[in-house]
Amino acid sequence: MTGSSLPAATPGATAPRRGRGRRPADEVRADVLRTVGDILLREGLADFTFERIARESGVSKATLYKWWPSVGVLALEGYFDAVEDTLAFPDTGDIRADITTQLHHFVELMTTTPAGPLLIQMIGQSQTDPNLAAEYRRLYSSGRRRLAVDRFRHAQELGQIRPEVDVRVLVDQLWGAVYHRLLVPDEPVDLSFADALIGNLFDGITQR
Repeated sequence: MTGSSLPAATPGATAPRRGRGRRPADEVRADVLRTVGDILLREGLADFTFERIARESGVSKATLYKWWPSVGVLALEGYFDAVEDTLAFPDTGDIRADITTQLHHFVELMTTTPAGPLLIQMIGQSQTDPNLAAEYRRLYSSGRRRLAVDRFRHAQELGQIRPEVDVRVLVDQLWGAVYHRLLVPDEPVDLSFADALIGNLFDGITQR
């Protein structure tokens, strides 16, 4: 899929080991998150442990425990790092086209790559992991929501959306509907569903 495919991970690949020279913390952290993202998008959460991440990233368990309060939080941050570029919001000046592009990328990511089932797994784990639940709201749910709200508000400033519209509700109408079908899979999640959501939102549902 154009602009939305995740790079394929090589089975069994591990992060290259570094020498013992001291590296900046941001660089070490970025290496860990890349390792985590590769593992998760290749295998999911089944064999995801601090011990394994320490082994494959070359970073000590003590460092991992210092930076991440639970393995679930580490998984979420690695996941977010892996999908962040794919789920970016374009801004071409055409709000309908931009939201359609992003929603298509989101649907394809959730339904054609391991990222979808993985996110559902982490949402499930967050029910019993308070640290993961808090981080999910802060990093993923609130973070993704803020990006969508900002894009809609920019469209409001340009006069493309009526000023009285609550753009936070627009986010619920679009992405909330997709999450509902992902979590309660009675109906398919596909691009035609995304287009129907876009059409209902931008064109309205009443007779003219």
